Amino acid sequence: MSTTKTSWPEVVGWPAAQAVTQVNTDRPDVAIEVLPSGTSVSPGFSSTRVRVFFDGTGSVAATPQVG
Repeated sequence: MSTTKTSWPEVVGWPAAQAVTQVNTDRPDVAIEVLPSGTSVSPGFSSTRVRVFFDGTGSVAATPQVG
């Protein structure tokens, strides 16, 4: 069983920059996209991408996950 981290529920509410640092520390192999909440994104799964959505205050609005 893999122990590779694929989601970061603990960073919800954190400043986006701090969340990016945490994701990068846990998974330096993925590309991180930082986007305003509600941004339209292209569909499709990527095992090498994590999207971090932030709200109007710059805080993480939803659990970042690989995909």
